[in-house]
Amino acid sequence: MLKVEEQTNDTSMARPHVVILGAGASAAAFPKGDKNGNRLPVMDNLVEVLQLAAELDKHGIEHKGRNFEGIYSKLYKNGHYSDLVAEIEMRVREYFSSLMLPEYPTLYDHLVLSLRPKDLIATFNWDPFLYDACSRNHAKVELPKVVYLHGNVRIGYCIKDMRKGLIDMRCSRCGNFFKPSKLLFPIRQKNYTADLYINSEWNSLKKILRHAYILTIFGYGAPDSDVEAMSLLRQGWGNPEQRNLEEVEVIDIKDEDQLISVWSAFIHTHHYEITGDFYNSWIARYPRRTCEAMWNLLMELQRPEDYRIPRDLDFPDLWRWYEPLITAERRETH
Repeated sequence: MLKVEEQTNDTSMARPHVVILGAGASAAAFPKGDKNGNRLPVMDNLVEVLQLAAELDKHGIEHKGRNFEGIYSKLYKNGHYSDLVAEIEMRVREYFSSLMLPEYPTLYDHLVLSLRPKDLIATFNWDPFLYDACSRNHAKVELPKVVYLHGNVRIGYCIKDMRKGLIDMRCSRCGNFFKPSKLLFPIRQKNYTADLYINSEWNSLKKILRHAYILTIFGYGAPDSDVEAMSLLRQGWGNPEQRNLEEVEVIDIKDEDQLISVWSAFIHTHHYEITGDFYNSWIARYPRRTCEAMWNLLMELQRPEDYRIPRDLDFPDLWRWYEPLITAERRETH
């Protein structure tokens, strides 16, 4: 058994841990809604949560039992619905922008605190929770890189200098205000590369994904409408037959056979784990040492002792709990 102290002082693994977030991650983090009880929409209930039914009914648009992306795509392609499309886009941005984190540490705080600057979180989610969790923790702890694959209500960008930042802030180079990132991609072949900002986010993910030792997929269902996303992810990960040392972890409540079928193009033989609970994941069991723990277990045949994220601590005590890990990392870099 590899003791916690030994793991704390081991920062030897330079390869990254990449985490892909989908709507299921936010749903798991906030099952009762945001700080004010506002519900977290997913594509199957977005019309209901954002109260769009009346607008769609007024235009004779069938929506019951239909996925939001399919509805939006058909409207976007039909030039007669430009006003309705604009109304939907405004309602989506306003609703997601209004969502707020509770004041206590959440799953997203635990997530960002438990990865290192070498690691990367790539999110498909419009909601502001990942950005806001990073914002309130970054002064205390060095955090992972983050990319927003579908844009985000908090994020703007400057195409001139290829920089991103908080909406309503100015680019530090040219002084122009950041332009809000695009949220809705209406076509089945979503063509992320046509949007310069979104394309740069995908390129960052693919570059790091090529070198990843662990890939965690948290609450992302790889919908049929996102053909291009799956293609780009496969480009970054590469041929699973050549990833015989790497591990894929799926955090999802769906049936295991269904998940294996969806992610088979990323899995080398038996090199995967599935859990329905983030707090049973490698991130939660071995925070900031996920890759070292995985290597020790699989390659060195030394089982690492769990030292799970303490879920009952408020921020000051939580930050103090991470201090030995941070101290060891800083010692290694000096």
